Amino acid sequence: MNTRGLQTIIFLVISNTFMTFAWYGHLKFKEFSWGKNLGLFAIILISWGLAFFEYLFQVPANRLGFKNEGGPFNLVQLKTIQEAITLIIFMLFTTIFFKTEKLAWNHLVGFCLIVLAVFVIFKKW
Repeated sequence: MNTRGLQTIIFLVISNTFMTFAWYGHLKFKEFSWGKNLGLFAIILISWGLAFFEYLFQVPANRLGFKNEGGPFNLVQLKTIQEAITLIIFMLFTTIFFKTEKLAWNHLVGFCLIVLAVFVIFKKW
């Protein structure tokens, strides 16, 4: 893999970390004194703020990685990489921050099938 491919993956990991916090992190706000009385609109604004940082990495990742922009990946490959990274980040986030949530065998099988999808999409047939 070339430098652009590695940069793409690193940026996608950072982007998806921000995305996961924007989408699910607010579910933990009530556990903090500053977040106990936040209304929905305030939570949305905070999540939008986090999503801004997601886009600061997502857009460059796609531009760096896209074949038509000099990168190593076609559009389907970029989306597949992004989805696989999203699930990995989500699994880590869930196990670290939501200790009451348990990943069951069917979740793991489903995630493995998505990883298998990455193989199938990248395989030269």
